[in-house]
Amino acid sequence: MTMVGETTARARQALAHGNASVRMRAAMAVGTAPDPALVDTLVRRCGIEPEFSVREMLTWALTRHAPEVTVPRLVQELRSRRPQARSQALHTLSKIGDRRAWPAITRDLLTDADDEVARSAWRAAVALAPADALPELAAVLATQLGRGGRDTRLSLSRALVALGEVIMPTLRSAMAATDPAVRQHAQATGKLWHDPDAGFELAIEEAKRIVALGGDARKEA
Repeated sequence: MTMVGETTARARQALAHGNASVRMRAAMAVGTAPDPALVDTLVRRCGIEPEFSVREMLTWALTRHAPEVTVPRLVQELRSRRPQARSQALHTLSKIGDRRAWPAITRDLLTDADDEVARSAWRAAVALAPADALPELAAVLATQLGRGGRDTRLSLSRALVALGEVIMPTLRSAMAATDPAVRQHAQATGKLWHDPDAGFELAIEEAKRIVALGGDARKEA
C-alpha cells in the first residue's frame, strides 16, 4: 500500500472510530487536506453520524472538496431510505450552493414525511432555485403551511419569506384556506414578510386572533 493509500485508510478508520472526538478530528483533517477518495466515506458517515457537531464538521469537509466530485454523490444520497442521510445530503448541498443540484430537489423531498428532511429540503431549495422556478417553488411550499410544530413552521415561514414578493399571491390564497392552522400560518408568514423584525411568536399570536375573530388578513397583504 502506498503512503497516500495508508493515509486514506487511516482516515476511514478514524471517521468510524467509537470516540466522537476522534471522528471530529478526522473530519477536520480531511477538510484541511481534501482527499477525493474519501468523499464517499464522508457522505455515508453523514447518514449515520449520531453527533450533531461531528455531522457539521463532515459537511464542512465535503464543502472543501470540488463540487464536481461531491454534488453527484450527494444527489445520489437523496434517494436513501434513511431520513438522516437525505436530510444531511440536502443540508450539505445547500452549503455547497452549486445550482446544478437544483433538479434533484424534488417535490417528494419538499413534502417529505420526515420534518427534518423537509426542513432541509426547504433550505436547499431557497439556496439553489433559479429565478424562473420561484413561483412554482412557492406554490409547493405553501402546501406545507400548518404543518408540524413551532420549529417546522418557523423554518417554512423563513423559506417562504426568503423567496421574496413572488410568494404573495399564493400566500393570499392560503389565508382563505378552510383549515384554521393553514390560515394562521399563512397570515403569520405574511406579517413576517412585511415586518421581518416582528418575531415569529408575535406573528403567530396575532394570526390566531385574526382567525378567531373571523378577520381577513388578505387585505393587509
